[in-house]
Amino acid sequence: MEDLNGVRGSAGPGGEPERPLRDPTPVHRPAIDPADVARYARPDGVSGGFDPAAVATGPVGSAGATAVRDADPALAQAFGPGPDAPRGIERHPDWQDERATPPPPAPDPWRDPHAPVGIGAPAVAAAVEPGPVDLSGGDEAPPPRLSLAEVLFERRLSRRALAGATAAVAVVALVGGAVGALVADSARVLTTSTVRIADAPDNALRPGNPVGEVARRVQPAVVNIQVSTPSARGEGSGIVIDPAGYIVTNNHVVTMDGAADRADIDVIFPDGSRASAETVGRDPATDLAVLKVEDVQNLTVATLGDSDDVQVGEQVIAIGSPLGLARTVTEGIVSATRRPIALGESTSDGDVVIDAIQTDAAINPGNSGGPLIDATGAVIGINTSIFTQSGGSIGLGFAIPVNDVRDIATSLMTEGSVRHATIGVNARKADNGAVEGAEIVNVREGSPAQDGGLREGDVVTRVGERRVRSSDELVVAVRRAGADVDVPVEVIRGGSRVELTVRPTLG
Repeated sequence: MEDLNGVRGSAGPGGEPERPLRDPTPVHRPAIDPADVARYARPDGVSGGFDPAAVATGPVGSAGATAVRDADPALAQAFGPGPDAPRGIERHPDWQDERATPPPPAPDPWRDPHAPVGIGAPAVAAAVEPGPVDLSGGDEAPPPRLSLAEVLFERRLSRRALAGATAAVAVVALVGGAVGALVADSARVLTTSTVRIADAPDNALRPGNPVGEVARRVQPAVVNIQVSTPSARGEGSGIVIDPAGYIVTNNHVVTMDGAADRADIDVIFPDGSRASAETVGRDPATDLAVLKVEDVQNLTVATLGDSDDVQVGEQVIAIGSPLGLARTVTEGIVSATRRPIALGESTSDGDVVIDAIQTDAAINPGNSGGPLIDATGAVIGINTSIFTQSGGSIGLGFAIPVNDVRDIATSLMTEGSVRHATIGVNARKADNGAVEGAEIVNVREGSPAQDGGLREGDVVTRVGERRVRSSDELVVAVRRAGADVDVPVEVIRGGSRVELTVRPTLG
Protein backbone atom coordinates (compact mmCIF):
# COMPACT_ATOMS: atom_id res chain seq x y z
CA MET A 1 0.00 0.00 0.00
CA GLU A 2 1.24 3.44 -0.69
CA ASP A 3 0.23 6.48 1.34
CA LEU A 4 -0.55 9.89 0.03
CA ASN A 5 2.96 10.97 0.38
CA GLY A 6 4.33 8.07 -1.57
CA VAL A 7 6.06 6.42 1.56
CA ARG A 8 5.95 2.68 1.83
CA GLY A 9 4.47 1.25 4.96
CA SER A 10 1.92 -1.08 6.34
CA ALA A 11 -1.27 -0.57 8.31
CA GLY A 12 -1.42 -1.27 11.90
CA PRO A 13 -4.12 -3.11 13.77
CA GLY A 14 -6.29 0.00 13.96
CA GLY A 15 -5.86 0.80 10.35
CA GLU A 16 -3.11 3.33 11.13
CA PRO A 17 0.03 3.10 9.07
CA GLU A 18 3.23 1.63 10.88
CA ARG A 19 6.61 3.44 11.17
CA PRO A 20 8.34 3.83 7.80
CA LEU A 21 11.12 1.36 6.85
CA ARG A 22 14.53 2.74 5.87
CA ASP A 23 17.69 1.20 4.40
CA PRO A 24 20.78 0.78 6.71
CA THR A 25 23.45 3.41 6.53
CA PRO A 26 26.23 2.24 4.32
CA VAL A 27 29.58 1.42 6.12
CA HIS A 28 32.42 3.64 5.07
CA ARG A 29 35.62 1.70 4.64
CA PRO A 30 38.67 3.60 3.55
CA ALA A 31 40.68 2.23 0.74
CA ILE A 32 43.61 0.02 1.79
CA ASP A 33 46.79 0.11 -0.05
CA PRO A 34 47.59 -3.39 -1.37
CA ALA A 35 51.23 -2.89 -0.32
CA ASP A 36 50.16 -2.36 3.33
CA VAL A 37 48.01 -5.44 3.15
CA ALA A 38 50.91 -7.49 1.92
CA ARG A 39 53.16 -6.08 4.71
CA TYR A 40 50.89 -6.25 7.81
CA ALA A 41 48.26 -8.88 7.09
CA ARG A 42 48.40 -12.34 8.68
CA PRO A 43 49.93 -15.01 6.63
CA ASP A 44 47.66 -17.36 4.84
CA GLY A 45 46.20 -19.99 7.08
CA VAL A 46 46.83 -18.05 10.33
CA SER A 47 43.71 -16.94 12.11
CA GLY A 48 45.15 -15.66 15.46
CA GLY A 49 47.93 -13.39 16.66
CA PHE A 50 50.19 -16.32 17.58
CA ASP A 51 49.96 -19.65 15.85
CA PRO A 52 51.84 -22.36 17.79
CA ALA A 53 51.98 -24.53 14.71
CA ALA A 54 53.51 -21.80 12.66
CA VAL A 55 56.02 -20.98 15.44
CA ALA A 56 56.99 -24.59 16.00
CA THR A 57 57.21 -25.81 12.42
CA GLY A 58 57.54 -22.94 10.08
CA PRO A 59 61.01 -21.81 9.20
CA VAL A 60 61.89 -18.24 9.88
CA GLY A 61 61.18 -16.06 6.86
CA SER A 62 58.84 -18.61 5.18
CA ALA A 63 55.20 -18.00 4.55
CA GLY A 64 52.96 -18.96 7.47
CA ALA A 65 55.75 -18.75 10.17
CA THR A 66 56.51 -16.25 12.93
CA ALA A 67 60.08 -15.20 13.54
CA VAL A 68 61.21 -15.70 17.22
CA ARG A 69 64.50 -14.03 17.96
CA ASP A 70 66.80 -14.60 20.96
CA ALA A 71 66.53 -12.01 23.76
CA ASP A 72 68.98 -9.17 23.59
CA PRO A 73 71.61 -9.66 26.39
CA ALA A 74 71.56 -5.99 27.44
CA LEU A 75 67.76 -5.98 27.68
CA ALA A 76 67.75 -9.29 29.56
CA GLN A 77 70.21 -7.91 32.13
CA ALA A 78 68.27 -4.67 32.51
CA PHE A 79 64.74 -6.02 32.63
CA GLY A 80 65.05 -9.74 33.33
CA PRO A 81 64.82 -11.27 36.84
CA GLY A 82 67.97 -11.68 38.88
CA PRO A 83 69.45 -15.06 39.85
CA ASP A 84 67.90 -14.98 43.37
CA ALA A 85 64.73 -12.99 42.57
CA PRO A 86 61.32 -14.35 41.60
CA ARG A 87 60.35 -14.17 37.97
CA GLY A 88 58.67 -10.94 37.01
CA ILE A 89 59.56 -7.34 36.53
CA GLU A 90 63.06 -6.51 37.84
CA ARG A 91 63.20 -4.46 41.09
CA HIS A 92 64.55 -0.96 40.90
CA PRO A 93 68.14 -0.68 42.14
CA ASP A 94 67.04 1.80 44.84
CA TRP A 95 64.88 -0.97 46.36
CA GLN A 96 67.76 -3.35 47.12
CA ASP A 97 68.24 -1.99 50.68
CA GLU A 98 64.56 -2.61 51.37
CA ARG A 99 64.95 -6.23 50.32
CA ALA A 100 68.00 -6.64 52.65
CA THR A 101 66.19 -5.12 55.65
CA PRO A 102 64.68 -7.93 57.75
CA PRO A 103 60.96 -7.66 58.43
CA PRO A 104 59.98 -6.27 61.84
CA PRO A 105 59.46 -8.90 64.53
CA ALA A 106 55.95 -9.92 65.36
CA PRO A 107 54.49 -8.34 68.52
CA ASP A 108 55.33 -10.38 71.65
CA PRO A 109 52.62 -9.94 74.31
CA TRP A 110 54.82 -11.73 76.88
CA ARG A 111 57.46 -8.95 76.83
CA ASP A 112 55.78 -5.89 75.27
CA PRO A 113 52.92 -4.54 77.42
CA HIS A 114 51.73 -2.43 74.45
CA ALA A 115 51.39 -5.38 72.06
CA PRO A 116 47.86 -6.01 70.75
CA VAL A 117 45.88 -8.76 72.34
CA GLY A 118 46.11 -12.00 70.46
CA ILE A 119 47.01 -15.63 70.66
CA GLY A 120 50.76 -15.89 70.34
CA ALA A 121 53.52 -18.31 71.13
CA PRO A 122 53.70 -19.76 74.67
CA ALA A 123 55.99 -18.15 77.25
CA VAL A 124 58.10 -21.30 77.53
CA ALA A 125 58.92 -23.36 74.50
CA ALA A 126 57.65 -26.91 74.60
CA ALA A 127 60.23 -29.48 75.49
CA VAL A 128 61.54 -31.36 72.53
CA GLU A 129 62.28 -35.00 72.92
CA PRO A 130 65.96 -35.59 72.18
CA GLY A 131 66.43 -37.57 69.05
CA PRO A 132 69.36 -39.42 67.60
CA VAL A 133 72.32 -37.25 66.78
CA ASP A 134 73.32 -37.21 63.13
CA LEU A 135 77.10 -37.54 63.08
CA SER A 136 77.38 -37.86 59.32
CA GLY A 137 77.22 -34.11 58.78
CA GLY A 138 74.50 -34.40 56.11
CA ASP A 139 71.04 -35.68 55.40
CA GLU A 140 72.19 -39.17 54.60
CA ALA A 141 71.72 -41.85 57.24
CA PRO A 142 74.95 -43.04 58.94
CA PRO A 143 76.32 -46.28 57.61
CA PRO A 144 75.55 -49.39 59.65
CA ARG A 145 78.15 -50.46 62.17
CA LEU A 146 79.92 -53.76 61.99
CA SER A 147 78.96 -56.41 64.50
CA LEU A 148 81.42 -58.81 66.08
CA ALA A 149 79.95 -61.71 64.09
CA GLU A 150 80.46 -59.81 60.83
CA VAL A 151 84.04 -58.95 61.74
CA LEU A 152 84.93 -62.53 62.76
CA PHE A 153 82.93 -64.70 60.40
CA GLU A 154 82.37 -62.53 57.33
CA ARG A 155 85.96 -61.27 57.33
CA ARG A 156 85.00 -57.61 57.13
CA LEU A 157 88.41 -56.69 58.63
CA SER A 158 91.81 -57.80 57.54
CA ARG A 159 93.77 -60.21 59.66
CA ARG A 160 96.35 -57.56 60.44
CA ALA A 161 93.73 -55.09 61.76
CA LEU A 162 92.03 -57.82 63.77
CA ALA A 163 95.36 -58.86 65.30
CA GLY A 164 96.17 -55.26 66.22
CA ALA A 165 92.80 -54.80 67.96
CA THR A 166 93.31 -58.04 69.91
CA ALA A 167 96.78 -56.95 71.00
CA ALA A 168 95.45 -53.57 72.20
CA VAL A 169 92.76 -55.27 74.28
CA ALA A 170 95.36 -57.58 75.80
CA VAL A 171 97.63 -54.67 76.77
CA VAL A 172 94.75 -52.79 78.41
CA ALA A 173 93.79 -55.90 80.38
CA LEU A 174 97.35 -56.43 81.59
CA VAL A 175 97.79 -52.81 82.68
CA GLY A 176 94.44 -52.83 84.51
CA GLY A 177 95.36 -56.05 86.31
CA ALA A 178 98.69 -54.64 87.41
CA VAL A 179 97.10 -51.44 88.76
CA GLY A 180 94.49 -53.48 90.62
CA ALA A 181 97.18 -55.66 92.17
CA LEU A 182 99.15 -52.62 93.36
CA VAL A 183 96.06 -51.02 94.90
CA ALA A 184 95.17 -54.28 96.66
CA ASP A 185 98.72 -54.59 98.05
CA SER A 186 98.66 -50.96 99.24
CA ALA A 187 95.34 -51.52 100.98
CA ARG A 188 96.69 -54.58 102.69
CA VAL A 189 99.72 -52.55 103.88
CA LEU A 190 97.64 -49.62 105.22
CA THR A 191 95.02 -51.69 107.05
CA THR A 192 95.31 -54.40 109.65
CA SER A 193 92.97 -56.81 111.37
CA THR A 194 94.47 -56.12 114.81
CA VAL A 195 94.36 -52.63 116.36
CA ARG A 196 96.65 -51.86 119.30
CA ILE A 197 96.37 -48.30 120.66
CA ALA A 198 98.51 -47.63 123.69
CA ASP A 199 96.67 -46.07 126.65
CA ALA A 200 98.46 -44.11 129.34
CA PRO A 201 98.82 -46.10 132.55
CA ASP A 202 96.72 -45.06 135.50
CA ASN A 203 99.80 -44.30 137.56
CA ALA A 204 101.35 -42.00 134.95
CA LEU A 205 102.91 -38.87 136.41
CA ARG A 206 100.92 -35.77 135.54
CA PRO A 207 102.44 -32.29 135.89
CA GLY A 208 100.94 -30.08 138.54
CA ASN A 209 98.26 -27.54 137.57
CA PRO A 210 98.39 -24.87 140.26
CA VAL A 211 96.67 -22.28 138.08
CA GLY A 212 93.77 -24.60 137.45
CA GLU A 213 93.47 -25.48 141.14
CA VAL A 214 93.39 -21.80 142.15
CA ALA A 215 90.90 -20.96 139.41
CA ARG A 216 88.54 -23.78 140.49
CA ARG A 217 88.50 -22.43 144.06
CA VAL A 218 87.88 -18.79 143.10
CA GLN A 219 85.59 -19.08 140.07
CA PRO A 220 82.39 -19.74 142.11
CA ALA A 221 82.80 -16.25 143.64
CA VAL A 222 83.18 -14.49 140.25
CA VAL A 223 80.02 -13.26 138.52
CA ASN A 224 79.10 -11.81 135.13
CA ILE A 225 77.33 -8.44 135.22
CA GLN A 226 75.03 -7.31 132.41
CA VAL A 227 73.84 -3.69 132.30
CA SER A 228 71.19 -2.44 129.90
CA THR A 229 69.21 0.69 129.08
CA PRO A 230 66.58 1.23 126.38
CA SER A 231 69.33 2.35 124.00
CA ALA A 232 72.52 0.57 125.09
CA ARG A 233 73.95 -2.57 126.67
CA GLY A 234 77.20 -3.30 128.50
CA GLU A 235 78.81 -6.06 130.46
CA GLY A 236 81.60 -6.72 132.94
CA SER A 237 82.61 -8.83 135.91
CA GLY A 238 82.45 -8.73 139.70
CA ILE A 239 83.22 -10.70 142.86
CA VAL A 240 81.04 -11.61 145.84
CA ILE A 241 82.55 -10.06 149.01
CA ASP A 242 79.76 -10.72 151.51
CA PRO A 243 77.34 -13.66 151.94
CA ALA A 244 74.44 -11.21 152.26
CA GLY A 245 74.67 -10.64 148.50
CA TYR A 246 77.15 -7.74 148.22
CA ILE A 247 79.22 -7.66 145.00
CA VAL A 248 82.07 -5.30 144.20
CA THR A 249 82.81 -4.18 140.64
CA ASN A 250 83.93 -1.11 138.67
CA ASN A 251 81.91 2.07 138.60
CA HIS A 252 82.26 2.28 134.81
CA VAL A 253 80.65 -1.17 134.52
CA VAL A 254 77.40 -0.26 136.28
CA THR A 255 77.21 3.17 134.59
CA MET A 256 78.55 2.02 131.18
CA ASP A 257 81.39 4.56 131.30
CA GLY A 258 79.09 7.25 132.62
CA ALA A 259 76.55 6.88 129.81
CA ALA A 260 73.77 5.85 132.21
CA ASP A 261 73.20 7.01 135.77
CA ARG A 262 70.46 4.45 136.20
CA ALA A 263 70.24 1.18 134.33
CA ASP A 264 68.88 -2.34 134.71
CA ILE A 265 71.56 -4.59 136.20
CA ASP A 266 71.51 -8.40 136.09
CA VAL A 267 74.01 -10.68 137.78
CA ILE A 268 74.70 -14.13 136.27
CA PHE A 269 76.27 -16.63 138.66
CA PRO A 270 78.62 -19.47 137.65
CA ASP A 271 75.82 -22.03 137.84
CA GLY A 272 73.82 -20.05 135.24
CA SER A 273 71.27 -18.57 137.66
CA ARG A 274 70.36 -14.92 137.24
CA ALA A 275 69.27 -12.22 139.67
CA SER A 276 68.51 -8.52 139.51
CA ALA A 277 70.89 -6.23 141.40
CA GLU A 278 70.63 -2.77 142.91
CA THR A 279 73.46 -0.26 143.25
CA VAL A 280 74.42 0.22 146.89
CA GLY A 281 76.95 2.97 146.25
CA ARG A 282 79.53 4.24 143.79
CA ASP A 283 82.92 5.94 144.06
CA PRO A 284 83.80 7.57 140.74
CA ALA A 285 87.14 8.84 142.13
CA THR A 286 88.48 5.27 142.37
CA ASP A 287 86.16 3.61 139.79
CA LEU A 288 84.54 1.27 142.34
CA ALA A 289 80.91 0.32 142.97
CA VAL A 290 79.01 -2.09 145.20
CA LEU A 291 75.90 -4.02 144.10
CA LYS A 292 73.49 -6.17 146.08
CA VAL A 293 71.29 -9.09 145.09
CA GLU A 294 68.36 -10.34 147.16
CA ASP A 295 67.19 -13.85 148.02
CA VAL A 296 70.22 -15.66 146.58
CA GLN A 297 71.35 -18.54 148.77
CA ASN A 298 74.64 -20.39 149.16
CA LEU A 299 76.84 -17.66 147.74
CA THR A 300 80.59 -18.31 147.53
CA VAL A 301 82.54 -15.39 148.97
CA ALA A 302 85.98 -14.41 147.67
CA THR A 303 88.94 -14.25 150.03
CA LEU A 304 90.63 -10.84 150.10
CA GLY A 305 94.41 -10.73 150.48
CA ASP A 306 96.90 -7.97 151.35
CA SER A 307 97.97 -5.85 148.37
CA ASP A 308 100.78 -4.22 150.39
CA ASP A 309 102.58 -7.57 150.38
CA VAL A 310 102.42 -8.04 146.59
CA GLN A 311 105.85 -8.41 145.02
CA VAL A 312 106.91 -7.64 141.46
CA GLY A 313 107.35 -10.85 139.50
CA GLU A 314 104.99 -13.07 141.49
CA GLN A 315 102.46 -15.16 139.59
CA VAL A 316 98.90 -13.85 139.34
CA ILE A 317 95.64 -14.97 137.70
CA ALA A 318 92.84 -12.87 136.21
CA ILE A 319 89.28 -14.21 136.02
CA GLY A 320 86.35 -12.53 134.27
CA SER A 321 84.12 -12.32 131.21
CA PRO A 322 86.18 -10.71 128.42
CA LEU A 323 83.94 -9.94 125.44
CA GLY A 324 81.14 -11.88 127.17
CA LEU A 325 83.14 -15.12 127.53
CA ALA A 326 82.32 -15.94 131.16
CA ARG A 327 84.73 -17.79 133.48
CA THR A 328 87.78 -16.94 131.39
CA VAL A 329 91.10 -17.52 133.18
CA THR A 330 94.37 -15.86 132.17
CA GLU A 331 97.75 -16.00 133.88
CA GLY A 332 100.73 -13.69 134.19
CA ILE A 333 102.96 -11.91 136.69
CA VAL A 334 102.94 -8.65 138.61
CA SER A 335 104.77 -6.16 136.41
CA ALA A 336 104.78 -3.22 138.85
CA THR A 337 103.20 -1.96 142.05
CA ARG A 338 102.12 1.50 143.16
CA ARG A 339 101.67 2.61 139.55
CA PRO A 340 99.64 5.88 139.59
CA ILE A 341 97.17 5.65 136.72
CA ALA A 342 94.68 8.37 135.80
CA LEU A 343 91.48 6.91 134.37
CA GLY A 344 90.31 10.40 133.42
CA GLU A 345 91.86 13.78 132.65
CA SER A 346 94.18 14.79 135.50
CA THR A 347 93.25 18.34 136.46
CA SER A 348 92.74 18.10 140.24
CA ASP A 349 93.10 15.73 143.14
CA GLY A 350 89.45 14.73 142.76
CA ASP A 351 89.90 13.01 139.41
CA VAL A 352 89.76 9.24 138.75
CA VAL A 353 93.24 8.17 139.80
CA ILE A 354 94.26 4.78 141.19
CA ASP A 355 97.47 3.47 142.76
CA ALA A 356 97.42 0.41 140.48
CA ILE A 357 98.99 -3.01 140.41
CA GLN A 358 100.33 -3.56 136.90
CA THR A 359 100.17 -7.04 135.35
CA ASP A 360 100.83 -8.72 132.02
CA ALA A 361 97.98 -11.22 132.49
CA ALA A 362 95.63 -10.84 129.52
CA ILE A 363 92.86 -8.38 130.42
CA ASN A 364 90.31 -7.34 127.80
CA PRO A 365 86.99 -5.45 127.72
CA GLY A 366 84.64 -7.45 129.95
CA ASN A 367 87.34 -8.28 132.53
CA SER A 368 86.58 -5.00 134.28
CA GLY A 369 85.44 -5.60 137.88
CA GLY A 370 86.88 -9.13 137.96
CA PRO A 371 89.52 -10.25 140.46
CA LEU A 372 93.29 -10.39 140.16
CA ILE A 373 94.36 -13.39 142.30
CA ASP A 374 97.69 -14.46 143.75
CA ALA A 375 99.05 -18.00 143.84
CA THR A 376 97.22 -18.75 147.13
CA GLY A 377 93.80 -17.90 145.70
CA ALA A 378 93.46 -14.58 147.53
CA VAL A 379 92.16 -11.52 145.70
CA ILE A 380 94.86 -8.84 145.53
CA GLY A 381 93.14 -6.40 143.15
CA ILE A 382 90.13 -5.52 140.99
CA ASN A 383 90.96 -5.33 137.26
CA THR A 384 89.91 -1.97 135.90
CA SER A 385 91.80 -0.77 132.81
CA ILE A 386 94.37 -1.52 130.12
CA PHE A 387 96.72 0.44 127.93
CA THR A 388 96.23 -0.64 124.32
CA GLN A 389 96.68 0.51 120.77
CA SER A 390 94.67 -2.32 119.22
CA GLY A 391 91.62 -2.44 121.51
CA GLY A 392 92.81 -5.72 123.04
CA SER A 393 95.38 -6.79 125.60
CA ILE A 394 99.03 -5.99 124.91
CA GLY A 395 100.22 -7.02 128.39
CA LEU A 396 99.59 -3.70 130.13
CA GLY A 397 96.73 -4.25 132.58
CA PHE A 398 95.96 -2.42 135.82
CA ALA A 399 94.08 -3.43 138.95
CA ILE A 400 92.90 -1.44 141.98
CA PRO A 401 94.78 -2.73 145.07
CA VAL A 402 92.52 -4.83 147.25
CA ASN A 403 93.41 -2.84 150.42
CA ASP A 404 91.86 0.24 148.79
CA VAL A 405 88.93 -1.87 147.59
CA ARG A 406 88.28 -3.18 151.13
CA ASP A 407 88.18 0.31 152.68
CA ILE A 408 86.05 1.88 149.95
CA ALA A 409 83.61 -1.08 149.72
CA THR A 410 83.15 -1.01 153.51
CA SER A 411 82.28 2.71 153.40
CA LEU A 412 79.85 2.14 150.53
CA MET A 413 78.11 -0.79 152.28
CA THR A 414 77.81 1.06 155.61
CA GLU A 415 77.26 4.66 154.53
CA GLY A 416 76.46 4.47 150.80
CA SER A 417 79.24 6.94 149.93
CA VAL A 418 82.95 7.53 150.48
CA ARG A 419 85.17 10.59 151.04
CA HIS A 420 88.87 10.89 150.26
CA ALA A 421 91.66 12.90 151.82
CA THR A 422 92.60 16.09 149.96
CA ILE A 423 94.77 19.17 150.45
CA GLY A 424 92.90 21.49 148.02
CA VAL A 425 95.33 22.11 145.15
CA ASN A 426 95.47 21.71 141.40
CA ALA A 427 98.77 20.42 140.05
CA ARG A 428 100.57 19.35 136.90
CA LYS A 429 103.61 17.24 136.19
CA ALA A 430 106.95 19.03 136.37
CA ASP A 431 110.22 17.70 134.95
CA ASN A 432 113.21 19.87 134.13
CA GLY A 433 115.63 16.99 133.66
CA ALA A 434 116.99 17.24 137.17
CA VAL A 435 113.85 17.26 139.29
CA GLU A 436 110.52 15.46 138.85
CA GLY A 437 107.43 16.36 140.80
CA ALA A 438 103.97 17.92 140.89
CA GLU A 439 103.91 21.65 140.27
CA ILE A 440 101.19 23.52 142.19
CA VAL A 441 99.04 25.44 139.70
CA ASN A 442 96.66 27.01 142.23
CA VAL A 443 95.76 26.74 145.89
CA ARG A 444 92.15 26.97 147.00
CA GLU A 445 91.27 29.59 149.58
CA GLY A 446 91.09 28.16 153.11
CA SER A 447 92.36 24.73 152.00
CA PRO A 448 94.79 22.57 154.01
CA ALA A 449 97.49 23.42 151.46
CA GLN A 450 97.10 27.17 152.12
CA ASP A 451 97.11 26.60 155.86
CA GLY A 452 100.26 24.52 155.48
CA GLY A 453 102.09 27.22 153.49
CA LEU A 454 102.02 25.77 149.98
CA ARG A 455 102.21 28.37 147.21
CA GLU A 456 101.62 28.42 143.48
CA GLY A 457 104.78 27.38 141.64
CA ASP A 458 105.97 25.04 144.38
CA VAL A 459 107.02 21.63 143.08
CA VAL A 460 106.00 18.85 145.47
CA THR A 461 108.54 16.02 145.45
CA ARG A 462 107.50 14.02 148.55
CA VAL A 463 104.40 13.45 150.71
CA GLY A 464 105.16 11.59 153.92
CA GLU A 465 107.43 8.72 153.02
CA ARG A 466 106.29 8.51 149.40
CA ARG A 467 108.19 10.02 146.51
CA VAL A 468 106.04 12.20 144.19
CA ARG A 469 106.94 12.30 140.49
CA SER A 470 103.67 13.55 138.92
CA SER A 471 100.35 15.14 139.71
CA ASP A 472 98.68 11.69 139.65
CA GLU A 473 101.11 10.42 142.26
CA LEU A 474 100.41 13.49 144.41
CA VAL A 475 96.72 12.52 144.47
CA VAL A 476 97.31 8.92 145.57
CA ALA A 477 100.02 9.94 148.05
CA VAL A 478 97.64 12.33 149.83
CA ARG A 479 94.86 9.69 149.88
CA ARG A 480 97.23 7.10 151.35
CA ALA A 481 98.38 9.59 153.99
CA GLY A 482 94.84 9.91 155.31
CA ALA A 483 92.80 12.77 156.73
CA ASP A 484 93.13 14.73 159.95
CA VAL A 485 96.78 13.80 160.44
CA ASP A 486 99.86 15.98 160.03
CA VAL A 487 101.80 14.95 156.91
CA PRO A 488 105.28 16.26 156.04
CA VAL A 489 105.48 17.65 152.49
CA GLU A 490 108.74 18.42 150.68
CA VAL A 491 108.70 21.08 147.91
CA ILE A 492 111.21 22.82 145.64
CA ARG A 493 110.78 26.61 145.89
CA GLY A 494 113.11 28.96 144.06
CA GLY A 495 115.70 26.22 143.63
CA SER A 496 115.70 25.32 147.32
CA ARG A 497 114.11 22.45 149.21
CA VAL A 498 111.47 23.46 151.73
CA GLU A 499 109.85 21.21 154.37
CA LEU A 500 106.18 21.94 155.16
CA THR A 501 103.51 20.24 157.22
CA VAL A 502 99.99 19.81 155.78
CA ARG A 503 96.93 18.32 157.48
CA PRO A 504 94.63 16.78 154.75
CA THR A 505 90.88 16.80 155.22
CA LEU A 506 88.08 14.69 153.78
CA GLY A 507 86.80 16.13 150.51
